Amino acid sequence: MNFELSEQHLAVREAARDFARQECLPGVIERDSNMTHPTEILKKMGEMGFLGMMVDPKYGGGGMDSLSYAIAMEEFSKIDNSCSVVMSVNNSLVCWGIETFGTEEQKQKYLPKLATGEWIGAFCLSEPEAGSDATSQRTTAVDMGDHYILNGTKNWITNGGTSQLHLVIAQTNPELGHRGINCLIVETSWDGVVVGAKEDKLGIRSSDTHTIMYNDVKVPKENRVGEDGFGFKFAMKTLSGGRIGIAAQALGIAAGSYELAAAYAKERVAFGKPIIKHQGVSFKLADMAMQVEAARMLVYRSAWLKDQGMEYDMASSMAKLAASEAAMKVSVEAVQVHGGYGFVKEYHVERLMRDAKITQIYEGTSEVQRIVLGRFVENGKLYLPDHK
Repeated sequence: MNFELSEQHLAVREAARDFARQECLPGVIERDSNMTHPTEILKKMGEMGFLGMMVDPKYGGGGMDSLSYAIAMEEFSKIDNSCSVVMSVNNSLVCWGIETFGTEEQKQKYLPKLATGEWIGAFCLSEPEAGSDATSQRTTAVDMGDHYILNGTKNWITNGGTSQLHLVIAQTNPELGHRGINCLIVETSWDGVVVGAKEDKLGIRSSDTHTIMYNDVKVPKENRVGEDGFGFKFAMKTLSGGRIGIAAQALGIAAGSYELAAAYAKERVAFGKPIIKHQGVSFKLADMAMQVEAARMLVYRSAWLKDQGMEYDMASSMAKLAASEAAMKVSVEAVQVHGGYGFVKEYHVERLMRDAKITQIYEGTSEVQRIVLGRFVENGKLYLPDHK
């Protein structure tokens, strides 16, 4: 077992850290307060290759591994999670889903635009009555021979108002249950795609989250991903990898909160000495450091397993659950270490605390992760997975 990062991984970390501090940090408080979308920053992220990190270079991507992506996500998420969530959806769900399961024509048509940030993608699964129960799709895609007619409503769609491409999960054959579900690539410029109002959220406030309505949208048959009925399996496989991205985001929130708290504790003086020298504070920081490092090991391990072609479903669920729990606990404690200053926007930790909560909810709630892990336990799954 080798826990040393390669030169490439260290270079990715440095590049992501520098970009986040130089480009994302200025104005982050104002963007959060005003729900201002980071459009120009995202364009620069695309130019730097952060929106298509794992895409094959022949399609305009960086050709990097999952661990590089997780490391970059961690660094961005220490600073601005409204930027990192766009990065996560575009990399983990949209680009990876099309490259892994799409046709060559789909890859050539869409990946170069997505990988470079010319287009931004959205993953449209959740509905008013289909959140954790993804099998209960009410959105329909009626097979008309050479095309589908798409109707329905999707909720909580990240990038919903700024994306040019949607991966839409819809039911084609209700009598087949989840085996009748398809995934369709929908361009948002097509007739019948309607974007609802932007949600006013607790956290990740400058990312755009919308309800999307599809009203008799004509989708060419060649825009179906995979064989007929592959949509549910596509969604589950894609989300399993996507959990690594959100786990890395949660890790970044935890690590960023800890770093801010540790730096503040060295500067803040109470009772004649820096508060880090008071046991009550130093014990908090010790626990925070442990939680961050434990989450980091699980996140990096899940990415490494994916890169080795090994089974990573259990590992990604563990990483997502543990990292999101760490993000919530560590960010709350970071506010406490800051005292009254932690309750105001200027010191950043209150924003990280608000951002942390969503990591326990989207791309599989903490409860869903426990259901997934419980099934692995029931089946006697070993800690170290076998090669696929």
